[in-house]
Amino acid sequence: MAMAQWPLVASALGTPSGVAAWKTIPSWYLIAKKRPRDSPGGRADHGQESQRTHTQEIAGSHVAMMSHPEVVTAMIVEAALRR
Repeated sequence: MAMAQWPLVASALGTPSGVAAWKTIPSWYLIAKKRPRDSPGGRADHGQESQRTHTQEIAGSHVAMMSHPEVVTAMIVEAALRR
């Protein structure tokens, strides 16, 4: 995964991003319950910011695409079909 990441571009620090997409379109939020940095309440609350958010929890870390690829794949397929 690290080999595919690009370095930060300086313009990313000062360019406004605009309206958050989750406010107007459906979004999917996977909560990794074994992520140590966040409080459990904070993670759950973040995914509930919009009624258009589809939330699912897993017992895994922030690299869910490696530990739970079947769950991540199912969420992507569901999102694509509901588009």
